[in-house]
Amino acid sequence: MMIDMVEMGRTARQASRELVKLTTAQKNKALLAIAAELERNAASILVENEGDVAAGREKGLSEALLDRLLLTEPRIASLAADVRRVADLPDPVGMEIMGRVLPNGLRLSKRRIPIGVIGVIYEARPNVTIDIAALCLKTGNAAILRGGSETWRSNLALVGVIQAALEQSLLPLGAVQIIGSPDRRYVAELLQLNRYVDMIIPRGGAGLHKLCKEQSTIPVITGGIGICHIFVDASADLERAVDIVENAKVQRPSVCNALDTVLVHRAAAAAFLPAMAVRLAQSKVELRAAGDALSILQANGHGACVQPAGPDDFDQEWLALILGVKVVDDLDEAIAHIQQHSTEHSDSILTQNWANANRFIAEINSAAVYVNASTRFTDGGQFGLGAEVAVSTEKLHARGPMGLEELTTYKWIGFGDGHIRE
Repeated sequence: MMIDMVEMGRTARQASRELVKLTTAQKNKALLAIAAELERNAASILVENEGDVAAGREKGLSEALLDRLLLTEPRIASLAADVRRVADLPDPVGMEIMGRVLPNGLRLSKRRIPIGVIGVIYEARPNVTIDIAALCLKTGNAAILRGGSETWRSNLALVGVIQAALEQSLLPLGAVQIIGSPDRRYVAELLQLNRYVDMIIPRGGAGLHKLCKEQSTIPVITGGIGICHIFVDASADLERAVDIVENAKVQRPSVCNALDTVLVHRAAAAAFLPAMAVRLAQSKVELRAAGDALSILQANGHGACVQPAGPDDFDQEWLALILGVKVVDDLDEAIAHIQQHSTEHSDSILTQNWANANRFIAEINSAAVYVNASTRFTDGGQFGLGAEVAVSTEKLHARGPMGLEELTTYKWIGFGDGHIRE
């Protein structure tokens, strides 16, 4: 199957020019149609997804990856609900960010507008297809999607549902397109479509991010790789700390905001680590411990699976039921460890010392920093954004979950009355 990527880009650009004319009501109508089509076609979507899961098992994908690509009736219902939530959110397009009148009487404002055409390359999570389509449509952006080969059947089925809803709503089918081939050469071609595509968002591993940064002629926003930390301070409420660590590690270990490393203040280690080990053993979490943490857990691990940490274990995004564990002398050492190993995604401090909390907030430069909370909240839905295109760890344009506002840019509007520059 041959794909003309230039024609796909041209079609997307034309669609973006049509989308910018739409009212909020028209966009919301299309979103509600997508939600309804998802529910109506759930059975056929699940059949295609079962094919992806079966193929993944044959290829030896891990249980964590299989969970990421799995769709179920409740997950499809949740996707439809997410689309309806996006429809309910305020439309940022046309919003005035700032306005002022210059001394000469010229009235200036900054007004939010769509970015234009967004290219998104992603792996293993078919729900991303719906999230991107909903957020892009609401903000008047066209989208070119390239999902991973492991979710090929699911993504084609989902885009078919989206395009059926677009057709019902009398919107251009070019508003949401998918590269209908797993051939990687089309990724390289997409990265060169700077005449038509305005932004590239890769959602995947470090290799994909590196490829996009090195080969793209289009601005790239990377994110979604999370080596996430929790520091248990000496003053932490240890009972709640066990609950928080369990939630951050176990609730859904295969996602980017799941916990990868827990750092424990030396003064709390003897009491906290055995209690944590007992709790995490119930979910069969493997602990990769270093130094004094290893000694404490080997002596008082109460049957937990404890292994010595390898030289690279604190640089791993596990995406599985594995947790790095280390004892630190103080807040200084905790901050230094996080600054060395974090991907600046989500990091948390558990403490009752507010001076320490404020210092942690000031010195940890991650996209999301928490005090006495699980890292699992770094998510567009949890943040009230409806959904997300990605969790950006960049410092330019957007950081954290990218919702509606993050898919807009702005232009200056000037209203004059015969004004000329002297």
